Amino acid sequence: MATRWGICGAGRISHDFTVALKTLPTEDHQVVAVAARKLESAQEFARKHSISQAYGSYEELARDPNIDVVYIGVIHPFHLSTCLLFTNAKKNVLCEKPLAMNSREVQEILASAKKNDVFLMEAVWTRFFPASVEIRRLLAQGEVGDLKMVRAEFGVPLMHVPRATQKELGGGAILDIGIYCLQFICMVYDGEKPECIQATGICLDTGVDETVVVTLKFSKNRMAVFSCSSVVQLPNDAIIVGTKGTIKVPAHMWCPTSLEVHGKGTQYPVPEPYLPLNFLNSTGMRYEAEEVRQCLLKGLKESAVMPHADSRLLAELEDEIRKQVGVVYSQDRQ
Repeated sequence: MATRWGICGAGRISHDFTVALKTLPTEDHQVVAVAARKLESAQEFARKHSISQAYGSYEELARDPNIDVVYIGVIHPFHLSTCLLFTNAKKNVLCEKPLAMNSREVQEILASAKKNDVFLMEAVWTRFFPASVEIRRLLAQGEVGDLKMVRAEFGVPLMHVPRATQKELGGGAILDIGIYCLQFICMVYDGEKPECIQATGICLDTGVDETVVVTLKFSKNRMAVFSCSSVVQLPNDAIIVGTKGTIKVPAHMWCPTSLEVHGKGTQYPVPEPYLPLNFLNSTGMRYEAEEVRQCLLKGLKESAVMPHADSRLLAELEDEIRKQVGVVYSQDRQ
């Protein structure tokens, strides 16, 4: 039986996710419905991707009995209400990152998923790339010896994109792109909470962060540092340093297609898309989609690769970093 997907939101990321699904066997994955706030948008999306059902509201999608799991591709200020809509409708959910605006909202979403006994995962797609799977394998077998340092960078000019700069749209570098550096560090240190976080940054006139540098200290004298910016292009790589060597993720660390282990490189290409993509290497979203399918087949309610505990940790760290930098959203005051 194919896993039947419903797509919530007919924007650019939902387009790329749907294209990524088409790189997987049709006997395993099928998109059966799409919903947008305007029926015309959903119908146009459905035509483009040959989807049989289009809805002009998310509520109609939540009521559709022919859906196994919903992919949520709306902007993050709407993640809480949209996740709750589907979990309360007893639908399994894959929600784009960040899972929510702050840790209070994340807790609410996870509690609802648990109460309704449904699968839920934050779509941290990077974790499911073959290169990331290989990183975890190398670390588990002690390839770099004792871990000492992790560094990651992600910076791209986004000042022309309203959702990157406007507070009411959930703007800010940390929640949009810094999360990739943060999740990478959390993955390498196996979900451990850092002992100390120091963050400094620059905010726009709109009150959201544009460039942030964060230092994290972990147990056993292990460190991590990351930089993110929505103003300038950074090298966008990551490196893991241990007592016996290094693992480097060349650009683009958030959608990695190569690794350098002790200086020796290996390529992990992603499939070609059948339609033009909005974002780099987006067919790599196929890996998280397949993870969802495997979890559902096993009756699991969360993924071991991106568990609920990691979503909680990410949200807590994002909250602390924003607090130190001085970014407050309306959702923080509720």
